[in-house]
Amino acid sequence: AVCSMGNSTSRLYSVLAKTLSSGAVSQHQDCLEQLDSARLDPIDPKDLLEECQIVLQKRPPRFQRKFVNLKKNTASNHRPIRVMQWNILAQALGEGKDNFVQCPMEALKWEERKCLILEEILAYKPDILCLQEVDHYFDTFEPLLSRLGYQCTFFPKPWSPCLDVEHNNGPDGCAMFFLKARFELINSANIRLTAMKLKTNQVAIAQTLKCHETGRLLCIAVTHLKARTGWEKFRSAQGCDLLQNLKNITQGAKIPVIVCGDFNAEPTEEVYREFLNSSLNLNSAYKLLSPDGQSEPPYTTWKIRPSGECQHTLDYIWYSQHALNVNSALGLLTEEQIGPNRLPSFNYPSDHLSLVCDFSFNQDPDRLL
Repeated sequence: AVCSMGNSTSRLYSVLAKTLSSGAVSQHQDCLEQLDSARLDPIDPKDLLEECQIVLQKRPPRFQRKFVNLKKNTASNHRPIRVMQWNILAQALGEGKDNFVQCPMEALKWEERKCLILEEILAYKPDILCLQEVDHYFDTFEPLLSRLGYQCTFFPKPWSPCLDVEHNNGPDGCAMFFLKARFELINSANIRLTAMKLKTNQVAIAQTLKCHETGRLLCIAVTHLKARTGWEKFRSAQGCDLLQNLKNITQGAKIPVIVCGDFNAEPTEEVYREFLNSSLNLNSAYKLLSPDGQSEPPYTTWKIRPSGECQHTLDYIWYSQHALNVNSALGLLTEEQIGPNRLPSFNYPSDHLSLVCDFSFNQDPDRLL
């Protein structure tokens, strides 16, 4: 069976469309039968980006954001490691529970929103990608990103709120992806976070990678802590549990670590201070965008719900400041770009902004420990 889409990249588009669209399963079963063999073939990211842009041609163009150079006299002979952190907004929650009163339902259609998410990822080309609220892992992100050269890991929440939504696509969870051309997986741990000695509904993935170019080890973790006001102590306990796990995995900070996450916590919360004062010697990369290097961005999420407008800083990329340098960080969207209806929108697929940083290894990792 041939699925013609009427252009020179029709085969790629066919696989993209059928991989991504759950609604297409019954309509195009003959094409889907080709996926098992096709999914192993590499995809050129430029071709996939072009196909996404074809799908999105009726939408406004993607927002332009610039990297801010933060490098300070750090000579390195190796390519930086680009890390991307993003809560992409679970499809079931966006359509069914989050109630973004200023966002038209048409803007949330998965057939197009998935391409906005992919366009953002493809535009920044991360070496390591950390996502939260992933509920289309098996039918979208794993099949496509594996063909782009990423090794993929997913850990769902034990009791995902997505499952309460009619016509859901399964549970949401955290996902981690790294380029196999740049790293080798040494160790991987799926962590169900505890609080007050009780297992919780929040999870983390922690992986130890070996960098092919430098031979250095690097631990990467992704997490999504408990949401809502009134749960500050709970988040604090979850953060302590994650830090203890990371101390064990990194042998007490001998292995540098990068922690990406939606912490659901402002910088004023206790869990933020725990990470800042941890024996892992962590710093928050996006503080470096501020004039004094000490202040977090004014927002990483901005939305309007029935209860009112919510503008918060909840998302972070923490890193071992004794062993890693932040070469650059992607600037945030301005209020003018975001627009009066806030996020998500026809321009932007999530209520959270993506964070992207370029890291390099410090030449003397024990200097500041």
